[in-house]
Amino acid sequence: MGKFKRIDTSIEGVCVVEPTVFGDNRGYFMETYSEEEFAEIGLNYKFVQDNQSKSKKGVLRGLHFQKENSQAKLVRVIKGEVFDVAVDLRPGSKTYGKWEGVRLSEENKKMFMIPRGFAHGFLVLSDEAEFTYKCDDIYNPKAEGGLAWNDPDVAIEWPFGDMKQEDLLTSEKDAKWPSLEELRKTDLFKDLK
Repeated sequence: MGKFKRIDTSIEGVCVVEPTVFGDNRGYFMETYSEEEFAEIGLNYKFVQDNQSKSKKGVLRGLHFQKENSQAKLVRVIKGEVFDVAVDLRPGSKTYGKWEGVRLSEENKKMFMIPRGFAHGFLVLSDEAEFTYKCDDIYNPKAEGGLAWNDPDVAIEWPFGDMKQEDLLTSEKDAKWPSLEELRKTDLFKDLK
């Protein structure tokens, strides 16, 4: 048996990865990535960049994508809990415009594999969260794009709980991303791969 379990979602290519965790009275140990082990479960990626962020409760980051240098991402939480979302922007995909979301936490240790061609974002559910992810291409600020987190046509079911939408913390840029319909009209990501 391998060290990682792949759980496919309703969107082709998007999956949850569960690591094998070895724990005892001292704590735990786990591998978070192995090129060979990932290839065994059909995830053949060559990651070239690692990123990490820290955010407080109510922060909503995203939904981001790159029009060039599109990135596949393997995301996970090392402290706290987030609701992580991927929206399919692949032209011609049968699930174009659909979303998939998963709770990621330091307790469940799940990882979310998001292929190229998706918008990505997350909402912090705990008092604070530290979020880390691997990318298979470099960050290109000139190719940055985004999708409105609250687009009614995408209709993401964010688990706000006791949070009020007006109290969410987003960047100025994230508050102004266009809707999916507006993106369709601009052809901004027609070459997204």
